[in-house]
Amino acid sequence: RLLPALLALLCFGPPPPPAPRAPLAEAAAEPEEPWCPYKVRAEGSASGRLCFRRPALGFQCAARACRAHRSPGGALVANVLRNGSVLLQWALPRPGAGLRGFALNCSWDGTYTRFPCDSVELGAACRDYLLPEAHGSVRYRLCLQPRYAPPRPAPPAHCVEFRVEPAAMRDIVVAMTAVGGSICVMLVFICLLVAYITENLMSPAAPR
Repeated sequence: RLLPALLALLCFGPPPPPAPRAPLAEAAAEPEEPWCPYKVRAEGSASGRLCFRRPALGFQCAARACRAHRSPGGALVANVLRNGSVLLQWALPRPGAGLRGFALNCSWDGTYTRFPCDSVELGAACRDYLLPEAHGSVRYRLCLQPRYAPPRPAPPAHCVEFRVEPAAMRDIVVAMTAVGGSICVMLVFICLLVAYITENLMSPAAPR
């Protein structure tokens, strides 16, 4: 049995050494998400301060604490949260070179006319933006437009409209829920008390 093994070793040579493995840290390393640079321009102002924020990756609008409003086609989504803030999310535009960023225009309806609010310029790495505070009982209209380097023309903007529930109404709903729960507890206690009185005090005494 040893002779065939020796002949095979002489013909084919020793087996090749195992290939080196990459370090565990390098294999597990993942590229970090880029920061989102943006600039807020107030109405009537030509300049704004440059800021940075991390994208809200994996955010999903829960039914109890959030209400989602989508633009026609679903490219832009406004997630209206219960605390009065609005998280905007948008999908990647079609592949193409020369994407410089995005322009976000904001306006809201007044009693007789529409008023503009702060506009935002966002970098090409941005995929969402947070409006920290929005007025209650006001209908907003937000339009997002990708910006490309010339000579490519700008595509049409994606617009979404929504209304923020006023904070006073949210407080009233919470207060009514709490009061309703207290009333239910009191009614149950009263029913138990009436049943006890009927059973023990109002019933005739047993004959001796």
